[in-house]
Amino acid sequence: MSKLRPPLGPQDHVQGNPDAAIELIEYGDFECPYCGRAHRIVKVLQEALGGDLLFAWRNFPLAQVHPHALRAAAAAEAAGLQGRFWEMHDMLFEHQDALEDADLLAYAEALGLDMERFAADLDSDEVADRVRADFLSGARSGVNGTPTFFVNGERYDGSWELDAFLAYLRVLLPERFPAGSP
Repeated sequence: MSKLRPPLGPQDHVQGNPDAAIELIEYGDFECPYCGRAHRIVKVLQEALGGDLLFAWRNFPLAQVHPHALRAAAAAEAAGLQGRFWEMHDMLFEHQDALEDADLLAYAEALGLDMERFAADLDSDEVADRVRADFLSGARSGVNGTPTFFVNGERYDGSWELDAFLAYLRVLLPERFPAGSP
């Protein structure tokens, strides 16, 4: 079983309780249709597990298959430099079929970002390095497609369909979800 390399740290984009019993990390691609489905499933998992789940995202743009993935990842990171990573993350998944530069700029404007800074950051070495670092960490962790999930530092190779994934995660919380509970 593959291990997450490096483990979660201050460089990561996270949502949820930092002391959660479950750390769920996704390596994903904003243009990947499977990641679009997984995005909706993760939202339900976050709702169902509440404070027991910490979710983190790492970029793994499959640029040869998805020509807009790298630029979309850069847009999310550029928004992150203005404290709006998650808002851009969600916007990109809500509009996976519209990821041209004009679309990315429109999303940044809709989020109220400083447009001059966003445009500069979108093409910056800092943002490119961040996306590259995520991608390389995925490669070191054994990621070869998207979405790929890690649970508490271990690669999860089971089904990420909602019922199966939620059942698996609930097993990690026996005090909250005793065996046999719905």
